[in-house]
Amino acid sequence: MADTVMQWLGTYLASDHVDWKQVVLIGMTPVFLMAFAVEWQVMRGRGRRAQFHWQDIFANLNLGGAYQLFEIAAHLTVTAAAVGWIHQQRLFDIPVTAWTVLPIMLGVEFCYYWFHRLSHRVRWFWSAHVVHHSGEHMNMTTAMRQSLLYSITGWWLFFMPLVLLGVSPAAVFFLYAVNLSYQFFIHTESVGKLHPVLEYLLNTPSNHRVHHGRNAQYIDKNYGGILIVFDRWFGTYEAEVEAPDYGIATRQPKGYNLLVLNFHEFLDMWRDVLRPGPLATRLKHLWAPPEWERPTAETLAVIPPASEPSPTAVSP
Repeated sequence: MADTVMQWLGTYLASDHVDWKQVVLIGMTPVFLMAFAVEWQVMRGRGRRAQFHWQDIFANLNLGGAYQLFEIAAHLTVTAAAVGWIHQQRLFDIPVTAWTVLPIMLGVEFCYYWFHRLSHRVRWFWSAHVVHHSGEHMNMTTAMRQSLLYSITGWWLFFMPLVLLGVSPAAVFFLYAVNLSYQFFIHTESVGKLHPVLEYLLNTPSNHRVHHGRNAQYIDKNYGGILIVFDRWFGTYEAEVEAPDYGIATRQPKGYNLLVLNFHEFLDMWRDVLRPGPLATRLKHLWAPPEWERPTAETLAVIPPASEPSPTAVSP
């Protein structure tokens, strides 16, 4: 039975020209909205509506809708062709079967971990991902707070090792959509900590609240999608202790203008690149961490060693 289901799924995903990631996410949108309605009712019943600001929620929904449309357009014009060419260079043919689906899902999770981690530590990728972290409130619509720039900055590149190995791009994108769909439900304060075994293995609401916190100990932690084990193995795990303060630690945008929310960091990055200076220093703004700044004249000045005696006046 399992083999039959996997064969059907493999056939269903045979067309690499369909953006299965967006098909799944659009198809799940009614479920997402119903889950948010339940979350709101639960938190309302608990008298905890502080994280529900309707202007913020409306911005989240608009950002999500714009992201959906732009991702489809990017897939039709660029992504599908680029990914299709990479798939032609594949080393093997790895079908989706009952035996391969879990290893492929684990591979997608591994690729996602590194995509997410570098989206925090390389400014080029951060210029897109920053949109998701610009919300200062946490509820399920925060998951919809996505950027128009993801395809431009190249999110799909991180999943190409699987495609080169021989997994169909459609299968990779479909399973990535499953991963993203799971993540929608962990953007919430309505669920506390789960059983310790689940907290150890999975990216739970508690673990993901940490990821969105700008508290000093929470910054750049808990990058997992469905699982949290790669964070534990690679030293990026942090447990939720104090209540997270949501948002961006530096350059927090204010307001709900969709153009500002989508492009503020991208434009700031290019302004830094275009500032006068050595070319290598200017280009470093693209690949250095988001907080990196050019050395100033003061930091570049030669400071005498502390052991040297300072000049003193000569007595007459």
